Amino acid sequence: MRHDPMLPPPVARALGEYRALLAEHGITWGEPPLTYVTVMSHLRFPDETARMRMDTADLDAAFRDAIGGKVPRGLSVLRLTPDGRRLEAGTPLVRLSPTPLPVVLLVDSVLESPVTVVADGVPYEIGAGGARLLDITTDTALTVDGRAVDLSPLSRPAVPARIRLRAGFPCRWTVMTEGGQGWYPDCAPPRRDNSDTPFFHGDDITLDVPAEPVTIRVTRGMEYGTAETVVVPEPWRETLVELTPERLYDAAARGWYGADLHVHMNWAGDLVAEPVQAAAAQHGEDLHVLNLVAGNVSGARVYDSEALEHWAGRDLPWSDATHIARMGVEYRNDLLGHVHAFAVAGPPAIYHTGFGKDADWPPSGVACGELREPHAVLGYAHPFHGPVSSPEDIIGEGRRNCSSRALVVDAALGLVDGMELLHFSDLDDPPGTVEVYRRLLGAGVRLAALAGTDTMLSFTRQDTVSSPPGWERVYARLDGPLSAESFARAVRRGRTFATTGPWLELAVEGREPGDTLEPLPGDRVTVTARTVGPEVERVEIRTADGPIAEGPGGELTTSLVVGEPTYVVAVASGGRHPRSPYRAAFAHTSPVYLDVAGRHVARPEDVQWCLHWLDLLEALIRDHARLRTRSQLRDHLDLIEKARAVYESRLD
Repeated sequence: MRHDPMLPPPVARALGEYRALLAEHGITWGEPPLTYVTVMSHLRFPDETARMRMDTADLDAAFRDAIGGKVPRGLSVLRLTPDGRRLEAGTPLVRLSPTPLPVVLLVDSVLESPVTVVADGVPYEIGAGGARLLDITTDTALTVDGRAVDLSPLSRPAVPARIRLRAGFPCRWTVMTEGGQGWYPDCAPPRRDNSDTPFFHGDDITLDVPAEPVTIRVTRGMEYGTAETVVVPEPWRETLVELTPERLYDAAARGWYGADLHVHMNWAGDLVAEPVQAAAAQHGEDLHVLNLVAGNVSGARVYDSEALEHWAGRDLPWSDATHIARMGVEYRNDLLGHVHAFAVAGPPAIYHTGFGKDADWPPSGVACGELREPHAVLGYAHPFHGPVSSPEDIIGEGRRNCSSRALVVDAALGLVDGMELLHFSDLDDPPGTVEVYRRLLGAGVRLAALAGTDTMLSFTRQDTVSSPPGWERVYARLDGPLSAESFARAVRRGRTFATTGPWLELAVEGREPGDTLEPLPGDRVTVTARTVGPEVERVEIRTADGPIAEGPGGELTTSLVVGEPTYVVAVASGGRHPRSPYRAAFAHTSPVYLDVAGRHVARPEDVQWCLHWLDLLEALIRDHARLRTRSQLRDHLDLIEKARAVYESRLD
């Protein structure tokens, strides 16, 4: 893999430490064993992991039970039975050289007595009827109770060839042969996205492949379609493949720029990611704004804090006129929620609370207040993870599941600028997070619609987090040239929409999202929504009271007679599509606000909904927060009381 020789010494030292952690501990890097840490190895098979029992000490056996006798792509299984040993795999891996290939092997024993499996000299004890997931290679010396296991069926040799890929600008490429085996240039790690499709980024690049039918695809983020071809390269020679994706829309030409506000460079994983890989991904996805956040996993270590300290307040070296990258922050508390910050001028004093034996203190609002610099923009990350019909669904049973329970406080006090309507863990249609967003808007809270994927570049195959950055984006309308400051300013003004791919515009009497219109009671206003994208099946215009118009994709115009203060948003939706492979297509604008007689929208039912949420939050903190002193509890309750006063004032 190519390394960046221009890495600043503190960043280079940190990456060296991460490599040592990976070598010593494997994919978890030695992080304290919270649930999402202990299942990292299994999450390479997300569908199977979703069926696993998590309330067991033997996660490998739970994974074995979840696959139900089947062998998913990318997995090999060694069955140990009284009748002997049986090696099961899908299509054998193709080898172009003697270099061994990585293999994920599940050893599944139905024997009534324990066995010892030794892989390259390392012993693993497997109990009666037990299982073990191992990372080996096609050349691993594997024995079971001293008897060698023949791994030759896992691979086959092939005649090599070479292809050269050229699109004319950086793109995302997929190169596959039979069985979905991916092929990569030497400079790129073997990444696979949430649909298990291999990919890498670049242009005018060469890679070795077998002299067999090879499927090649190219795309460039959500503003482009996908082009595909199949070639049979000539043995021992180089074959040129020129392929260019079609552009579906050009957001920057309209003054809009798309961002992924929540991307980790390193966060444990099966490789150590370097800035050069983030640069390739950003340009290959034509992602205008990239926020690489420093954050912890389950312990005290804050990954990429050294990069933040070095580059804080400055564009990262690969930025240009239409692509801005910054180091940012993810403040994390698993009981009360996570907040990302973009365009921060310096590292914060507090990165996380509530992990290990740490107290859930200070309150999230204190951390937000520190991060809320003149040019920074803050948003709640992956707020909710399923349907939400009442505040009880938000508070739940007090489990530390990263839900944004403190959002109702920090939003009322103006400590955050927006919330992710689109993220990796809320796949309902419509997302439960959107229901909460509309409740907050209806209660008079002004928040921008945001998006962040939580992509982690240090994972090559891991559910959604190994997908390329920007598979969900927030677009912001800028007044002038792109910069970190101008983008943050547009987000603070609410001039945004969040999308899985569809282009979505909203205009109310010529005003756009984030703007405020002040009609008189009885005035009629015209509302227009426009969409672009083959996946759009329906467009909807909504106010605080619900939908007022809907139709197929394209353009939808309606009118509204204004009575009480309200807001207007547009929504686009559709089914699954290659441009939205992980969830149904969806886009949602920030509001255009309609104030009447100087009054903001404040629907009593939405305000009461938020007040009930505050009551439940107070009980949650009293019963479940890890607090050491009465003054720490008082700090939380003081902020809740201030937020309660804000909402109650809107009932007058």
